This record gives sequence, C-alpha cells and structure tokens, in this order.
Amino acid sequence: MSERRHSPAAERNGPPILAALQRLLPPTGLLLEIASGTGQHAAFCGVGLPGWQWQPSDVAAESLPSIAAWCEGLANLRPPVVLNVLDASWPAAPAVVDAIYCANMIHIAPWACTAALMQGAARHLAPQGLLLTYGPYLLDDEPTAPSNLAFDADLRARNPAWGLRRLADVGGQAAAAGLALRERLDMPANNKLLIWVRAG
Repeated sequence: MSERRHSPAAERNGPPILAALQRLLPPTGLLLEIASGTGQHAAFCGVGLPGWQWQPSDVAAESLPSIAAWCEGLANLRPPVVLNVLDASWPAAPAVVDAIYCANMIHIAPWACTAALMQGAARHLAPQGLLLTYGPYLLDDEPTAPSNLAFDADLRARNPAWGLRRLADVGGQAAAAGLALRERLDMPANNKLLIWVRAG
C-alpha cells in the first residue's frame, strides 16, 4: 500500500502556485518548505522547478513517509525532515536558503507560529531571499468571502487557537523580524500568495 496521503485542495491549488513560483523565482536556488503536509506541493513544484533544490519539512514525523513517497525519484527533492517553527533554532534546515515556502500553516496553527515563522525566515534567508506564504487572510481593504468566513468559523470550532489571520497582524510579525511585504497575489478560491523580503 502506498504511503502517499492525498489532499484534494493541494491537488487543485498546485498548478496556480507553481505558475506563480515560476514567475517569482530565479532559475536556480535552494528552497525550504515549511509544513509540507502530504508532500504534493513539494513533488509538483519540484518537477516544475527543476533548477531548484527543494527541502521539504513538517512538524509531524508521521507526515514524512507520505512526503517521501510523493517525492520518490525526483533528484532535486531532498529527504523530508522534522521541523517545528516554534523551536529556537532549526537545526534540520539548511543554514542559508534562497526561498522559504509555507502554505496553509498560518491559519492552522497557534498564532505564535506566525511570529516564529518570520523569525526563522529572517535567520535562514539569503540577503535577497523570498519568504512565500500561501493561504486565506483577512484583509482590511477587501470584504471577506463568505466561504472564508465559514472556514474561519470551522477552524475556530475545531481548535480555538486556529483561524484566519489579519494580513495587517501578520505584517506586524514580519516587521518585527525585519521583513516586509513586497507583493500580494490573488489566487483561486479566495487565497493569497504573499511575497516577503528583507525590509530596506
């Protein structure tokens, strides 16, 4: 039986995410993925970004077999590692990376994880590196889609520490770590791809 776990949402949003990454990223580099989940994004984007070494990671050790199964046979995909953003250091991560990609973690994790993600990105990103975060956000300048309001209510019912985050609040945590929002891309299903860089 295959170790691969499957997320229909990851399958749907993989192509538009890859298209954005192909536009945003240079031809080659080293990318750290935070919260790789099933491993579908790593495998799909690894094929579409052959010049990039991709380091998958997840907080849950039980996710690693699925990630490894999806990435099997892809030469530019490194073996997945356990990484908890809340740890004071990330010894399993490469010391310096050209990009960090994190999809659908900020709203399905305690708020402290957002600050920890920003601080970790500041430690590990190369000077011109990019932090790319994907998911739904609450925006002060846009009405929230009913589907996102329902999703937020469902998340908070499942775990009071979860929920959609205000982009302004996420930006505040980024600023505290020395990062700034460079670009905000509209994605399907009321999601956003946010591109963060070193401030200044």
